[in-house]
Amino acid sequence: MAAGPSELELFRRRWRAELAGARPGKKRRRAAEPGGSQGCREPVSGWSSCGGVPLAAPREGGGEEERREAGYFELARSLLDGRAPGARSSRRRHHRQPRPAPPSPVQGAAVPEGGGDNDLLGQLIRDLNEINEVPFFDIQLPYELALKIFQYLGRTELGRCAQVSRTWKVLAEDEVLWYRLCQQEGYLPDASISDCSCWKLALQECRSKERTLRTNWKNRIGAVSQLQYELGKVLCDVHSYDGVVIAGYTSGDVRLWDTRTWDYTAPILEPVHGSADPGPQPHVSFVRINSSLAVAAYEDGTVKVWSLMIGREPIHHYQHNQRIQALALGLDGAAIATASGFQVKVESPNDRGYWQTTAQFEIQKLVNFLHLVPDVVGSPVTIAAAEDMVCLLKADESGKVLHSVYGQPVTCLDVSPSEAAFGVKGFGWLLNETNKILLYNLETGQCLTKLGSSLGDFTCVNLQNSPPWMLVTGNKDRRVRVYDLRRSKSLCSLYAHHLGVSAVQMDDWKIVSGGEEGLVCVWDQRMGTKLWEMHARHPVRHIWFNTHSLITANIPDEKNPRGASIMDDDLTAHRRHRGIIYAYEFAVDQLARESVLPICHSSYDEVTGYNYNIGLAVPYDNILVT
Repeated sequence: MAAGPSELELFRRRWRAELAGARPGKKRRRAAEPGGSQGCREPVSGWSSCGGVPLAAPREGGGEEERREAGYFELARSLLDGRAPGARSSRRRHHRQPRPAPPSPVQGAAVPEGGGDNDLLGQLIRDLNEINEVPFFDIQLPYELALKIFQYLGRTELGRCAQVSRTWKVLAEDEVLWYRLCQQEGYLPDASISDCSCWKLALQECRSKERTLRTNWKNRIGAVSQLQYELGKVLCDVHSYDGVVIAGYTSGDVRLWDTRTWDYTAPILEPVHGSADPGPQPHVSFVRINSSLAVAAYEDGTVKVWSLMIGREPIHHYQHNQRIQALALGLDGAAIATASGFQVKVESPNDRGYWQTTAQFEIQKLVNFLHLVPDVVGSPVTIAAAEDMVCLLKADESGKVLHSVYGQPVTCLDVSPSEAAFGVKGFGWLLNETNKILLYNLETGQCLTKLGSSLGDFTCVNLQNSPPWMLVTGNKDRRVRVYDLRRSKSLCSLYAHHLGVSAVQMDDWKIVSGGEEGLVCVWDQRMGTKLWEMHARHPVRHIWFNTHSLITANIPDEKNPRGASIMDDDLTAHRRHRGIIYAYEFAVDQLARESVLPICHSSYDEVTGYNYNIGLAVPYDNILVT
């Protein structure tokens, strides 16, 4: 058990007194030398006078004991001077010249507290001081303060600090540090610190899974499944959010799939309760989904809203007088925006949960694109693109025009919490006005930068799901382009699709693009090379992916194929024209079962003789059993 500060200081003082008292009275007996005396002698090479301690090797001819003590002091001097002790061998020490001793202190002078810099006694006292303190940067720090300093280190630095000493190892492997690293790198964002006993091991496992997932993405290792379609009906629109897919058909049906559980028995969202109108239902124009709501817009101007938490019956619906041209749904909130004709309507529930019209705007031109700005506190903010103008719409305020140039229509639009990016069609090379991507700041309403210069129209742009300060676009000139917003410069240009790019998304290392010819391509963004591709019959209208899954939708442009009636009893008439939805899974824990083709684990429980629930993986279609 370590002594207290007062006891340690008393011990030091007694030790100094004993050493000071022993210096003049305990001199070593040596043979009298010529000119020597019993008192203070003149300093001899390697010895200090007036009771000093030996600092180097003794004189030639000394005894074995004197040479051994000289070796001890020479070792102490090498340690004090910062030299390696192994560099000086005792066998070769008598061949070297003795090092001249520093001038000895005058007898009777006070010894400084803690010893001098070159004094062996002072060095020993300083070592005792270090023993009584925390070995952290040579000062005494509380554990919490030392932990606060270590929070600024990364994985590599913490690993190096753990090799310094046992105390630093305990600090570097604290659970708080590794839990913070997991949160900073995006692993297990919803977990608390008490959910895992070893966060360092958890981080290693997450990084190992990430490397495996990247390898599976690059080599197309995983399971691919076709979401069950509405028999005999044509796919109209598809949207997805966090692995949940919603699809609308020409029959008016709206279906949901949760690919996170691979439950392909998709529920059908029912229409308004009690409405049994005779005749065919109107086609579904648009569908949108977020974490809590599902919305569908129909050809007759009806908008229906379902809650994913309550059931299959809609919780709200409203009507437009004309056909709906655009539909937008907030990412996390409950705001819905629709455009019909020259009118834009925003609906949202109030504090009591009753739906109401939050805002209504009249625009001079027909709206082509509509987006709700994410992460807005208070009233929803809408961005609308109407032919050649882009407007910012807020409740209780008149519409603000961000951009308007006559004769330059907007061809695509996407928004982030603070910016809006849209493609503008130029006048052509004759007037030196090519097609560009414009980036506007939503707070100031100013144009931040102009990107690209292409003869083809920009058909799609993705700003919201792209990495920070990056943007990816698709063009009719068959190319996918990635731009750096800080330098307003193109990072890469990929020749992707023969008939133009229709959908695109990227993350920090890969790009997924879809084309009008039905081709889905996966690219390595840094290498600029194509990893793999998949083909289907119709244009790719929807692409969504995260770290372990990919969802694509091929939606036909022709909803009523020629030569076939939608009311025919032959359900196979539209087999080649109805569109298709694919779900790819690259996760490690899903590969054990889902790597098996769906035909091998079918239940064969359907009564109808159409397909007996038999499905095949891409690129084949379902088997027709007769």
